[in-house]
Amino acid sequence: MVEVSSHFLLASFIIFLFAILFFGGAIRQKGLENRKGNGKRVSGKLGFLLTIIGFLSQLGYFITRWIAGGHAPVSNMFEFATFFSMMLVLGFLIFYYLYRSAVLGLFTLSVTVIIIAYGSMFPKEITPLIPALQSIWLKIHVMTTAAGQGILAISFVAALIYLIKNVNQSGITKSRFWLETVMYIVVVSIGFVLISFTFSAIDYKAQFEWMNKDGFQETYTYYLPAIAGPNEGVLLTEGRMEPLFELPANFNAKKVNTVVWSFLIGTILYGLFRLITRKRLAHVIRPLVKNIDDNLLDEISYRSVLIGFPIFTLGALIFGMIWARDAWSRVWAWDPKEVWALITWLFYAAFLHLRLSKGWHGEKSAWLAVIGFAIIMFNLIFVNLVIAGLHSYASP
Repeated sequence: MVEVSSHFLLASFIIFLFAILFFGGAIRQKGLENRKGNGKRVSGKLGFLLTIIGFLSQLGYFITRWIAGGHAPVSNMFEFATFFSMMLVLGFLIFYYLYRSAVLGLFTLSVTVIIIAYGSMFPKEITPLIPALQSIWLKIHVMTTAAGQGILAISFVAALIYLIKNVNQSGITKSRFWLETVMYIVVVSIGFVLISFTFSAIDYKAQFEWMNKDGFQETYTYYLPAIAGPNEGVLLTEGRMEPLFELPANFNAKKVNTVVWSFLIGTILYGLFRLITRKRLAHVIRPLVKNIDDNLLDEISYRSVLIGFPIFTLGALIFGMIWARDAWSRVWAWDPKEVWALITWLFYAAFLHLRLSKGWHGEKSAWLAVIGFAIIMFNLIFVNLVIAGLHSYASP
């Protein structure tokens, strides 16, 4: 059954790649994309149909893995990332049905395949749940949170398209700098996938013995060459790279090492792209989005927050507190994941306040949506991979 679920996930990944091509074909045709959209074009229809099929394949993966494991498959980084990608696709299907935007499909599915690839780099084994996770609130809390984040991610996609189209690329401005920074981070994410896949293909492993924060010795297995080493680490595997520096015991050195490699490879990829094209990445992509209506993008971005924010509130805060009370006999412990969930909630609450009370529309609103998604991804990636806490079981 586990193998069947893996086939479903792989099939969805491939289907989404083909859907991206069809959505790309739809936006190559001339004409302004507005509320009527260009989804009625054959390419747009095929892209939408393939996305539905891909989503059903994701659903097949989710159900079969649930059956195989005996619990909801949202208990580690691989499972959460894949479920998050499924919720992102579901959010897109809803908004595509409403607006028929092929550009939204092109960018949303591109983000989706990166997230699926990102999650697939983590261990995929089904393991028994630790006692804290053996609760009905696992699926209620985590799945509702992921659903809210998936819909909020649509706001980011629409906002990013808006900024790519409207930020002036001819002058040196803060907006141009920060937009290109966002594009650079996307390339870093691709760098993580590439470097993880490469060393996984050659079965790279290096064991370290190290001293944890409680003064006990533990063993780490690195799957990438060690740039960042563990506290008082001793390399046990011959012929492997010695770390260039060590980290304190309260950092997860193996995961910091992954982040370092991601930025290193991502920077190289971005540098090569700039060297070959002699243009900024946002500038190269801009012709793809020139035909979409600004007001449409602004409306999609805003409405996705209106829908996603209350769902995220229920999942991340309310249901999370109920589960914490059930598992640890308290509703709040200032755990890093809890703190960043609260920061995310406060930010999107501020987004809605500024939008409704201060009239922040257009570019201002778009930047807020981008920052909000950056906070979500910081929580998903950096807090999970680097900072130890009560939610550390969510990482491999």
